[in-house]
Amino acid sequence: MYGALLLTLAGALCSQPAAERSSHPFSVHDMLAMEQISEAQVSPDGTWIAFTLRTVSLEENAGRSDLWLVRADGSGLRRLTTDPASDDNPRWMPDGETILFLSSRGGSSQVWRIRLDGGEAEQVTDLALAAENLILSRDGKQMAFTMDVFLDAPAAEATKERLDEQAQRKSSGRIYDRVFVRHWDTWKDGRRSHLFVMPATGRGRPVDVMAGIDADTPSKPFGGPEEFTFTPDGKEIVLTARMAGREEPWSTNFDLYRVPIDGSTPPLSLTQHNAAWDCCPVFSPDGKTLAYLAMARPGYESDRFRIVLRRWADGAQRILAEDWARSPSDVCWSPDGSTLYATAANLGQRSLFAIDAATGRVRTVVQSGYVQSPLVAGARIVFRFNHLKAPAELHSIRPDGDDRRPLTRINAERIARTRMGDYEQFTFPGHNEETVHAYVVKPADFDPTKKYPVAFLIHGGPQGSFGNRFHYRWNPQAYAAAGYAVVMVDFHGSVGYGQAFTDSIRGDWGGKPLEDLKRGLKAALDRYGWMDGSRVGALGASYGGYMINWIAGNWPDRFRCLVNHDGNLDERTAYFDTDELWFPEWDHMGTPWDNPRGYEKHNPIHYVGNWKTPMLVIHGAHDYRVVDTQGLAAFNALQRRGIPSRLLYFPDEGHWVLKPHNSILWHETVIGWLDQWLKAESRSAKPATPR
Repeated sequence: MYGALLLTLAGALCSQPAAERSSHPFSVHDMLAMEQISEAQVSPDGTWIAFTLRTVSLEENAGRSDLWLVRADGSGLRRLTTDPASDDNPRWMPDGETILFLSSRGGSSQVWRIRLDGGEAEQVTDLALAAENLILSRDGKQMAFTMDVFLDAPAAEATKERLDEQAQRKSSGRIYDRVFVRHWDTWKDGRRSHLFVMPATGRGRPVDVMAGIDADTPSKPFGGPEEFTFTPDGKEIVLTARMAGREEPWSTNFDLYRVPIDGSTPPLSLTQHNAAWDCCPVFSPDGKTLAYLAMARPGYESDRFRIVLRRWADGAQRILAEDWARSPSDVCWSPDGSTLYATAANLGQRSLFAIDAATGRVRTVVQSGYVQSPLVAGARIVFRFNHLKAPAELHSIRPDGDDRRPLTRINAERIARTRMGDYEQFTFPGHNEETVHAYVVKPADFDPTKKYPVAFLIHGGPQGSFGNRFHYRWNPQAYAAAGYAVVMVDFHGSVGYGQAFTDSIRGDWGGKPLEDLKRGLKAALDRYGWMDGSRVGALGASYGGYMINWIAGNWPDRFRCLVNHDGNLDERTAYFDTDELWFPEWDHMGTPWDNPRGYEKHNPIHYVGNWKTPMLVIHGAHDYRVVDTQGLAAFNALQRRGIPSRLLYFPDEGHWVLKPHNSILWHETVIGWLDQWLKAESRSAKPATPR
C-alpha cells in the first residue's frame, strides 16, 4: 500500500558479524572520533591523490587537519604533514613532486610547500593577513588566494594597520549605513574577501584583482575555491561575485567575471544577461570550453542549477541537459573533454552522473549513497563516498560504473568497534497522493520481538534532505544507538525529487509538508510493527525547528515530546531580524508589508494557545539566520503556559553547534530529553495539560 521497499546499499540489512556484536553502540563520542576526508586533489600524472584529513581533539575542544597521500590504486597511504598546526587546501605543482598548501603554522594561514619525498615544509608567503582558498594556474607559475581587506586600505599591510588601530580604541561602537550588518555567525566590519594573485614562488607583491570592488569572492558564508579559476593560458582569472550594492541581502545575482591577473582592468561580467545565480567555472582540458552552473530565477537560492557550456573566448554558449530533472554540483571534465561528471541530490541519495558534452545525454555512474567532489585520475573517477552507516572515504570507479574500489579505509576500525542501526528507504503517498520518500533506521542491537520508541527527525532547509549520508550534527545513528527507531521524511520542498517538488513548498510552509509528515509517520508505524506509536518524539532544526513550533500548535496531541533547535516562532518578526532577506521573500512570496498574509497564514505564534507538548528548546547566541530571541520567545511561551520545557543555550555557537564539547552536551541533553518522555512508564511521560 505504501510503495515498494527500496534497499539503500547491498548488504545494508545483513545480520551483524560477531566482531560487531562484541563492540559498543555508536555514540556522539564515536562520531567525533571519525576522521574527516576533504579537498582531494589528483597529481598531474594521475598516480597520487593528496587530501586533507581532519581530526577532533576533545582536549583542545577543536579540530585540526593534516595532508595525506594515497596512490590512485589505493596503495601507499601515508601522512605527509605532521605539524601541530592545521594544514589544508593542497594544490599540486606541475612537476608532480611538490604540493603547495595553506598552514596556520606561525599563527596565520600562509602558503607553504612540501615535497613528496619528505623533508620539512617551507614557507612560501609571509603576508600581513591570513590567506585562504588557494588555487594554481595550469603552468604552476601563478597562485591565487583570498584575503579579507578594507576597500579603502586594500593592501594586506594597510588593512592590518587598520585592524591594529581599531583594537586600541577605547570605544567599541560600530556605525552602519547599510545591511548586511551581520551574516550567518559574524558581524560585518567593512572588510571584503578579495582575490589576490602572485607568483607561485612567493616572490613579489600580491595583486588585488578586485581592487575597489564592493563584493566578496568566494561567496559568503559557504563558498570556496571552486568559485574561481585561472584561464588556461594563465593570463586571467574567472571568478564568482555578487556586485549588488545595497541590494546584496535580497539579491542572488551572482555573476562570473573575467579579470587579468595583473589587475590592469576591472572585472568584466560574462553572465550579465542572467539576473540569477551563476558560479563554479571549470575549463575543459583543451581550454576551449568553460563549463559553469547557472540558476534561472532571481531571488531563489534553491532553484535548479543547469550546466552551461561557453565557448572560450568568443562567448557562444548553450545549456547542457536542459530536460534533466536534477540540480548538479561538483562538476569536472573527463580528460578528453567529451564528458562532464557531476553529483546531484537524487531520490534520497547524492548520486554521481556522467553527462555527454555533445548530446547532453545523462547516465548514472553511482546511484546509492552520498557522493562528493569527483575528480579524474587516469582512466578512473575518484570521489568521496559516505552513507548512513559510514563516514566519507575515497573511492574510485570506471566511467562506465564498473569496478568500484575503496581507496582509503581510514575509519574502518572505528566503524568495526561500533554497532549501528540498519536502514531502509520506503515510499508512501503524500500530499495529493504524490510519491514521497522516507528513511527508517532500526535501533542498534535490533530485536524484532521488542517495541521501540520513535525519534521522528525533520530536516531543515526547507529545501534540504535527510538522505543517505553520514551527518556530523544530525546523525540518526546517535538515536538508533540509544534505543530509538528513527523516521526521516523528505516532505514536499525537499531536494532531489525534481524542481517542481522542491518549489511546491513556496507559500505553503505549514501545509503540504505537515501533511507529508503526518502520512509518513503513519506509513512507518503501519509498515514496521516493532515501532511503538504511543511513544514518539519529534525533533527538528532551522526549518525543522519552525515545524516543531508549528506541530506544537497544529498537531498537539501526537507526540510525547518535542525538540526545537533554532526554529522560528514568529515568521513575521523573523523577516526583520534575519540576514539573507531573499530567502523569506521568495518562500513567503514578498515582504511582510507587501504580502502580510504570506507571513501569517502558517505562523506558529498564532497557535501557541494550543501548545501542550513538553519541548526542549536549543539556540545559539551567534545564530544570525534564526536569531536567538526566537528560541527565547518559544521558551517563554512554554514556561508561561506551564508546559514542561527546558532551554539549552550556547553563548558561543551559531546556527550549528560545532565545538566538540558543545556537541557532546547537545547530544546528551537531547537524548536525555527523549529518554525522560519516551522511555518512562509513568503518567508524567504523557503530554501535559496547560494551565
